[in-house]
Amino acid sequence: MSAKIVFIGAGSFVFTRAIVRDMTRFANLHDARIVLMDISPDRLEMARQCCRRILDVSGSKIKLAVTGDRQAALKDADVVITTILCGGTDIWKHDVLIPKKYGVDLVVGDTRGPSGIFRMLRTLPEMLRICADIRRLCPQALLLNYTNPMAMLCHGMQREFPDLNITGLCHGVQHTAAKLAGWLGLGHDDVDYTCAGINHMAFFTEFKQGHRDLYPRLRKLVATDKKIYNDGQVRNEMFLALDYYMTESSGHSSEYNWWFRKRPDLIKKYCTTGTCGNPGQHAFVLKLYQAKDKTWRTDLRRWLNQSEQEFREYVARTPVEYAAGIVSAWAGGAPFCFNGNVPNHGLISNVFQNACVEVPVHAGRRKLRPTCIGDLPVQLVPLVSLSATVEHMAVTGALQGDARLVCQAIAHDPLTASVLSLAEIRKMTAEMFKRNRAFLPGFRKMEL
Repeated sequence: MSAKIVFIGAGSFVFTRAIVRDMTRFANLHDARIVLMDISPDRLEMARQCCRRILDVSGSKIKLAVTGDRQAALKDADVVITTILCGGTDIWKHDVLIPKKYGVDLVVGDTRGPSGIFRMLRTLPEMLRICADIRRLCPQALLLNYTNPMAMLCHGMQREFPDLNITGLCHGVQHTAAKLAGWLGLGHDDVDYTCAGINHMAFFTEFKQGHRDLYPRLRKLVATDKKIYNDGQVRNEMFLALDYYMTESSGHSSEYNWWFRKRPDLIKKYCTTGTCGNPGQHAFVLKLYQAKDKTWRTDLRRWLNQSEQEFREYVARTPVEYAAGIVSAWAGGAPFCFNGNVPNHGLISNVFQNACVEVPVHAGRRKLRPTCIGDLPVQLVPLVSLSATVEHMAVTGALQGDARLVCQAIAHDPLTASVLSLAEIRKMTAEMFKRNRAFLPGFRKMEL
């Protein structure tokens, strides 16, 4: 029977368009049924038009349907892809602006730390409701989550619904591997690697061409080539200090540790170049989304009005997201290997057990098989294990409605702790809870 693939939050156009395009490349999905679901009628209609155009230009026979009814969308689904956002910029701007008042300067703020934790507090209840619907309407389905904060959301869902097939996807691993290969004059398919850790803080524990270790060449390039060094100062500094390369951009990475954003002079020195726009610019991603709030309709109409040739070039691009390959394998196609977010049931032995870790996963027909990594290199463990533990505390606080535990999690966040005292952290957290009170009904008491 044809696979039914459901997009929850289909109005997230970057992922929806790319994944639908990629699905047209897999022969065993030629008769698949895609259902787009979103609570915004405007975004849903634009998503429908974009996907319809992609399918028409590709000549795909994939069937397309749209609905605002999540229950109807999920019934008998084989794969569910979540790309939701709970609240617009008018809500989550405070996740970034309030910490800045207290001296915690963020550029993205969607993964961990005070901003990521409060985004999780608002989002996890909705993700759990989606899981409850899946258990009732399509219990054998595979849930692929793209929503941030990835590790905390997946950890919460996997804890509450251990019987469901849940993993999270991020493109940091394959994008970084391609970048490193390019620096070395190689193609992405020329390199072999093992990557493990937690989402947005995974490291290439091996990076090879065949049996040849590429790290000595890479270290020399990063240390001596100014152009390469400036292509991501933060994670290049971390690489030179810790010996293993981190998957996430310098903007993100600067928020997850003690070293780069705790003083203005350090931001000016180390956060001037790299991806995520300008890593040194406070609230860069918030400002980007605020601008897109005003232009997304115009931008998509312009995209839809491209020439036939431009559309054919877009459809012909090599797939970059994992989702389509996983869906194909789950539906009985060729096995597919990807880095996924799964429970740490002995997979990384020196990181908090039961945490959500990001490791190589093999997808096959109705099966996911995570890879046992063993120990991470010891110099990576303090940072990775601390962040995994903080995430566990925050999720536990969310599930129990325990504001004090949430505050204790924020108190252990590396960047926050490097900037603020415990009293200042309590005051900041209290202000963030007050601002989010209407969106956190599960917290009956917010005393810290």
